[in-house]
Amino acid sequence: MVTVNTVKKNHYQDSMKLMEISRKLSALPGVKNASAIMATEANLAMLREVGLLEKTPDSATANDLVVAVQAQSLDIGNDAIKQLDSLLAPEEFSPVSHTQHKNLASAYGAMPGANVAVVSVPGKFAKLEVAKAINTGLHTFLFSDNMTIEEEIELKERARGKGLLVMGPGCGTSVINGVGLGFSNLLNRGPIGVVAASGTGLQEVTCLIDNLGSGITHAIGVGGRDLSEEVGGIMTLEALGLLENDASTEVLVLVSKPPSTNVAEKILNSVGRSSKPAVICFLGSDLKEENGKLLFASTLEDAALGALRLARGNGKSLNGLRSGDWRKQAGKYVKSLDPKQRYLRGLFSGGTLCYEAQQVLEPILGNIYSNAPLNKDYRLKDSNRSERHTCVDLGEEEFTVGRPHPMIDATLRSRRLIDEAAKSNVAVILFDIVLGYLASPDPAGDLLPALKQAKEAAKKKGHNLAFVSHVCGTEKDPQGLKEQEEKLRAEGVLVLPTNALASRVAGWIATRGKADIEI
Repeated sequence: MVTVNTVKKNHYQDSMKLMEISRKLSALPGVKNASAIMATEANLAMLREVGLLEKTPDSATANDLVVAVQAQSLDIGNDAIKQLDSLLAPEEFSPVSHTQHKNLASAYGAMPGANVAVVSVPGKFAKLEVAKAINTGLHTFLFSDNMTIEEEIELKERARGKGLLVMGPGCGTSVINGVGLGFSNLLNRGPIGVVAASGTGLQEVTCLIDNLGSGITHAIGVGGRDLSEEVGGIMTLEALGLLENDASTEVLVLVSKPPSTNVAEKILNSVGRSSKPAVICFLGSDLKEENGKLLFASTLEDAALGALRLARGNGKSLNGLRSGDWRKQAGKYVKSLDPKQRYLRGLFSGGTLCYEAQQVLEPILGNIYSNAPLNKDYRLKDSNRSERHTCVDLGEEEFTVGRPHPMIDATLRSRRLIDEAAKSNVAVILFDIVLGYLASPDPAGDLLPALKQAKEAAKKKGHNLAFVSHVCGTEKDPQGLKEQEEKLRAEGVLVLPTNALASRVAGWIATRGKADIEI
């Protein structure tokens, strides 16, 4: 095998384009692997580590595109690189279905009835575009990250003054009036309104609500920092106010990692004044006081179940979530493990799903190492190297700057999965699959080659591995929930209906069935 690299100066490409280029080059005859990423220091280090980078000019910067091709011969590698220009060419759009505008004013002029603008530009340019949207009277879905907290506060206060929402920065998902923004699932309409400072937390709760037979009015993402002491929950309070005044919303759900004490007090006071019952899911929080109108949920699964209970007034239809003979299936894994296999490795594309998994696993396995740990004492020294029990959020910025998100491109997670499987002390690999718009067209299928290779790697070590997963999505999503679950099951993966349950079962397997937990 030979490796061929090239650098395109000042060729910034978004995640979707990078994924498309990587896939098309990887599919060429004689090409074993290909990667197109922006030339950040972290990305270049990653390429070197996996043997995909021979050398790059010292002048390479984060605005430059670097492409690496590993091929059977130098000629094949060079031929692949020659196709790069055609892959970078702009797509031809149909004048019937697509119209491109050079700026917000032009787009709004063509659609004066619009009330939401989606901003997805490099972070340093985002403030100006959001300010333009606010001045135009538009709510903003701000997909961009890397905005300073001072800029976020200024924009949110300005938007609040005009009765507008700024959903973000770094907002991964929202569903407004049934229309998905960003990474979003196709959901039934129903009586439950959701506000979330958590992207995959919002997706998990709303998908579970859908899968259990109910639906949502709106699901409003507010950005991961909104409940911080500095931002003060500006947009969470605005979003709760909008849902309070929405006649079709009967139940409120709030999802977040633990807010600051002061912000939590403001939020709870606001919810307490609401005329509608509510579920509060501050993951990792010890708030438990409940009354008939207000429920505190410790997991995303509990939040969805609580919302259904409040919406229906009973729990008659909730039993189906826990049906199935998972203990029997998990027991087969336990019997196949070698005594040396002791550790769990969680490889997540969803940050909140990774956080929830740690929260579920710590009472079962003890402290969990992570690049986004519950306890900072157990932060991984190197996010690329696991320690003991580890859960890694591969959607963290350290892995995604200039590179497709793992919900879009499985390349990085596939490599990590194979690497973990080759270790003789690993017993269980836990992972998530997230469906919906913007996600890979076949996220489970993308991981199948790695799963096969991982099992072979483990077999060479003379043992088996347990693979446990959860698919976050609905049957109506473009990828289809059942089809994705079946692909994993056909490869021997134990698939559970919630992330919390998958984490619980994975932990139980890691203890060889000794943990006293409800499955």
